[in-house]
Amino acid sequence: MNWVEATTQLYELNSISCLAYHMNYYIVAVSKVLQNQSLVAKDKDSFKLPPITSQVDWDNLLQKIWDDAEKFAELIENFPEENLFKDMADKKYGSFYRNFQGIIEHFHYHLGQIALIKKIIREKSHFANS
Repeated sequence: MNWVEATTQLYELNSISCLAYHMNYYIVAVSKVLQNQSLVAKDKDSFKLPPITSQVDWDNLLQKIWDDAEKFAELIENFPEENLFKDMADKKYGSFYRNFQGIIEHFHYHLGQIALIKKIIREKSHFANS
């Protein structure tokens, strides 16, 4: 997918790039907690995508997402199993397990959106080029 497709906003939907940024925002936040840092995350900030005005900007965001995902996977791999049901950061956030599972569910939800948005963008493009 190129940067134009990724930044295309249809109707009132978020762009694919915005959804990708949003999903990664939570990976970064939870990764910090797994590195014994404070949980600093706000829903409103999770959609504050820096401007993407070129393929280089899009490629850089994608590389950051892949790098952050790899780091997160390593942190999960090394996470002590006996801590899975302990509270993450604060009791109000629930257990580490709940948060790990929540990230998986959150990603499934948004990946479904991304797949549909991509199909719509490409279908509209197909008809525009016919």
